[in-house]
Parts: sequence; structure tokens; C-alpha cells
Amino acid sequence: MIDLRSDTVTLPSASMRKAMAEAELGDDVYGEDPTVNRLQEMAAERLGKEDALLVATGTMANLVSCLTHCQRGDEIILGDQAHIQVYEAGGVSALGGVHTRTVPNQPDGSLRLEDVDAAIRKPWNVHYPVSRLLALENTHNRCDGSPVPVEKMDALAKLAHDNGMSVHVDGARIFNAQVALGVPARRIVANCDSVGFCLSKGLSAPVGSVICGSRAFIAEAKRWRKMVGGGMRQAGIIAAAGIVALTEMVDRLAEDHANARRLAIGLAQSPLFCINPDDFKTDIVYITLSERCPFDAATVSQRLKEHGVLANATSARKLRAVTHYGITSEDIDRAIPAFIAAATP
Repeated sequence: MIDLRSDTVTLPSASMRKAMAEAELGDDVYGEDPTVNRLQEMAAERLGKEDALLVATGTMANLVSCLTHCQRGDEIILGDQAHIQVYEAGGVSALGGVHTRTVPNQPDGSLRLEDVDAAIRKPWNVHYPVSRLLALENTHNRCDGSPVPVEKMDALAKLAHDNGMSVHVDGARIFNAQVALGVPARRIVANCDSVGFCLSKGLSAPVGSVICGSRAFIAEAKRWRKMVGGGMRQAGIIAAAGIVALTEMVDRLAEDHANARRLAIGLAQSPLFCINPDDFKTDIVYITLSERCPFDAATVSQRLKEHGVLANATSARKLRAVTHYGITSEDIDRAIPAFIAAATP
């Protein structure tokens, strides 16, 4: 089965499994797991921040970061297609009492400066929540996996800081952005206050995400991690795979990007799909069904499974395919006719 549902389906490499089996361990809640400490030091250095914190998931990374930045009744400004807004069960509101205010995401995943500026609550008014945090996403999942350009990240961060706000980046796939933009991840988030990235997507570790920020921020984030049940004991078993992910798996993300483009180019040749390969610059491809396809996306997804390929429907006329460590160019060449067959009446 060729599994294009997500890069979360990746399995750990042989070197990850070896590192996990041999990891030096301690109690991380006491700060005594040397492997966790090494991972956190490495992550902080790669992202250009003072300190870092291992957490269980990307959702936990965003939740802990947002609650560290905000108090109850504060407001987060973010894109209407943001993962925090769409896919995280309303956690910042349900658990943190934090309000969200959305502005439209642009096709490249960025936010327009004028939209963000208009959304900031100013001047201060007793009737309004306090605009405390701007949350950005890079790469942007629902915006074609687009890498947001550095200059746009910088401009948005400056606007937020000029208005007394902090900036958090959902960088679940920040290293995909690094590879696509040809810019180090630390530069992409240089003017942002915190960033979380996933070890278990394209980097192929079995579990884990890391939050990076200032020492003071991470110290408070540890308290929130504990509060939401995220403190782990001998977590070096997880961290060992994360260290391998950062040392061995980042550069190979270019292979995933090439395979995604290969898929997009192949499907663009069929009148059953409306797709522009130039829209997809990382590992995510959104496949829109044309009027010539009589099926909805859910039906195509089910038919596709019968042809040995897995891909999720994301709306009535759209599917998402994600390339990753477990997918080869030969797999893509087999997947293209499978998509065409599944969409053919």
C-alpha cells in the first residue's frame, strides 16, 4: 500500500531504532535525562533560541506555547486556516480561556499586514480582549504546504512587536520551509519569540515535538507542560530518535519535495484534475477534482484504496497527498495511474 495520507505515517529509521535502544536515560521531570537535554540543546541551537522543551505532540507544543504567552481573556490573532484554529479541538480556548481572532490566510500561508493591523485591539478598551499573541504557521498545511517567505515573517513579527504582542510560530514542518526556501530555520524564525516543530512528520521520528524560545519562556512552558500532563520520565527513548532526526533527516526532505512535484506534474496531465504543479513547493499536494470527475473526493479516496493508494479527502472536491520518508519516486509513478483510475467513471 502506498500511503500518502500524511507524513505522520513515517516509521523510524534503523539508526533511530538503534539510538532508542541504546539511549542514556534519566528522569526528565527532574531535568536529569541526558539524552533529552542533548536534544533540547540541539533544537535550541538549530532554531536560534536560548532554550528548548521536548513535548509529546505538535498540538501540545502549540497549546503550551500559547498558554505561556497568554493569560485568560487574552486574544490570539491567527489565520483562518491555521492548524491551531482548525485542527486542535479549540484547546487554547477550552483549556486556556484564550480568545482567537482570525484573519484570512493568503495563498502562500502568510497574513496581510493590513489585516493583522486592523485585527489588533487598539486603543486599549475595557470591552475588548487584549491582543497578546500573533500565531503564524510555516510551512502552512492548508495553504498547499507553502513555505512563508522570510521577509513576510519579519514584517509580521515587527508589526506584532510594535503593538506589544509576542509571536509564536507553528513550525511543525519548519525544516521543510528551510529546505524549500534555502534559508536556515533559525533565520526564518529569528524575529519570532517562540517556535514549535515536529519530530514525527517528515523528520520521521516516532513521536515528539520541541518548543524553542527564551530561557524565561521555556521555564514557564515547563509548568504548563506539567499542567496538561506532558511531563515524561525516561523520555530519552523518544529524544534519541529526535537527535537522529535532526542530524540525518533534514536534508533528505528535498527528496520528499521532489516526489510531491513529480506527483503534481503527473496528475496535471489528466483532465480529471485541476492542479498547478507550481503551487506545491514542499511535501504536500492538494488535488482538486475537475468537472469531468463524477465522484466526490470521499468516493475517489475509497476507490483509490482499491488501487493500492491511500490519500485523504479534505473537502467535497479535494484530496491531499503527502510525500515522506517511506515513499519513493517509483511509488509516485505507480500512484499517478491509480489516482487517474480512481477518478475515472
